[in-house]
Amino acid sequence: MSHSMNTPAFEEAASAASSALGGAGLRELAGRVAEGWPEQAILGSVRDRATVAPVLAALSTHAVPSAEAAAFLRGLAAGHAAATGEVSVETVWTGPSSHSVPVRSTAQALLDVIAEARSELVLMTYSARRRPDIREALAAAVARGVSVSVVVETLAGAGGAISGTEPGQAFTGIGGVDLWHWPTDRREGKGAKAHAKLAVADRRTLLVSSANLTQSGVSTNMEAGLLVRGGAAPRRVAEHVAELRSRGVLERIRVGDH
Repeated sequence: MSHSMNTPAFEEAASAASSALGGAGLRELAGRVAEGWPEQAILGSVRDRATVAPVLAALSTHAVPSAEAAAFLRGLAAGHAAATGEVSVETVWTGPSSHSVPVRSTAQALLDVIAEARSELVLMTYSARRRPDIREALAAAVARGVSVSVVVETLAGAGGAISGTEPGQAFTGIGGVDLWHWPTDRREGKGAKAHAKLAVADRRTLLVSSANLTQSGVSTNMEAGLLVRGGAAPRRVAEHVAELRSRGVLERIRVGDH
């Protein structure tokens, strides 16, 4: 973050705001900055305008690139959460948005969860299609040593409710990504589906959403979810998926590229 490191006024203003805003507030501000919201729209969406205003003024005065400013704010948020043991819950949304009720976009929230992972990442989805940004983020996670597991539904398991290519093909060609599925002969009840949609990073961050990992799911449909950082929920979900794998309820699957 070379630009922000050369702008102490922005760093000082952001650091001064961290205690008042807390981790959740810093992440919300980072999200608005990253998405290019106008300054007045950001100020209209926050509770503590007096705290946020100097941060935005410093960002504008010193022409700090939005991506770098957002990364710095998220770093402050992570540090605040680690120091305080904070648990935060944010609303995540796909579809029409409003400045009066600010929410995180599903696509950005998912990419953030993937980017945060340092040791373990678990994804679950019903339907999936190839998205370059998600694939690039997963490849980068593998490259930095993250163990990546993706649980997908299959065409057979969906029973005709999903058409086209196997959902698992959204992840083929990314070395180091392990694919899992719920075999149809291990499902209780006719028509049972592997319908969960979630992402868990390092057992500390959990995204639960109605959105599939498709273009429409994370970008155009009207979908809703929650992003949870800290607390027991991320750990318990990751532990549950790990237990399903160890008991053989979930099984590895190989999906061809074509």
